[in-house]
Amino acid sequence: MNLILWQTIYVLGGIIILPFAPFLYLQGQYVRRKIGRLPDADGEKRGQFALGKESVKLLVLGESTAAGVGASTHETGLAGQFSRFLGGKIGKSVEWQVVGKSGITINRTIRELVPEIPDEKFDYIMLALCGNEVLSLRSPRVFRRDMRRLIGILKEKNPDATFFITNAPAVRLSPVLPFTIKFILGHLSALHDANAREFTSEMERVFYFHQPTTVPEDFFADGLHPSEKGYTVWSKRMIEFFEEKYDW
Repeated sequence: MNLILWQTIYVLGGIIILPFAPFLYLQGQYVRRKIGRLPDADGEKRGQFALGKESVKLLVLGESTAAGVGASTHETGLAGQFSRFLGGKIGKSVEWQVVGKSGITINRTIRELVPEIPDEKFDYIMLALCGNEVLSLRSPRVFRRDMRRLIGILKEKNPDATFFITNAPAVRLSPVLPFTIKFILGHLSALHDANAREFTSEMERVFYFHQPTTVPEDFFADGLHPSEKGYTVWSKRMIEFFEEKYDW
């Protein structure tokens, strides 16, 4: 299984960079101060993209991108933009609901956010949760275990739902991160990307968006999170990608 190889690379990489950890920590702190912290999207955490009489329900669950960081409202963030393209694809209205929190990991999502999910069934569930697994230096084994556990919990309540998982962050495309951080986190993100591609391919109605290799110049709001245009481009690309994988 490739997971053994990825876990081995992760451990060996950790041993190699351990002597440089203090330097990397200082670089990370400098970047945080330099770019600041954008707020979550404002406004209602639920809404609707109205298209037709028939409607479906979408849950957007996860970290800062789910919370709409970089957008003024959720309608212009991930939930609203993905709903717009999803609705256009399936020809139905999409009622969307956001349960998100900046900085949260998959494990914390299970403990803190899952209890906040409204007591209703969803037709589609989007998980935006790969970013902090990379920033927290989670191993491939832990990432796979936690993601599979979260999907299992959500499937118990929503057995007929289709799951969409956003890509592991394209760290190497960030215009603000120093080379050393991009190099290290970029390699870890690539491991998570390959890992997610493999284990989701074996799961029914679970689709993972592969890590992009390019984004438009104005994709980012702060060099890390999408801008409103970034959320639009990202959502459109995801629907086009899922169109090839999913029998609508």
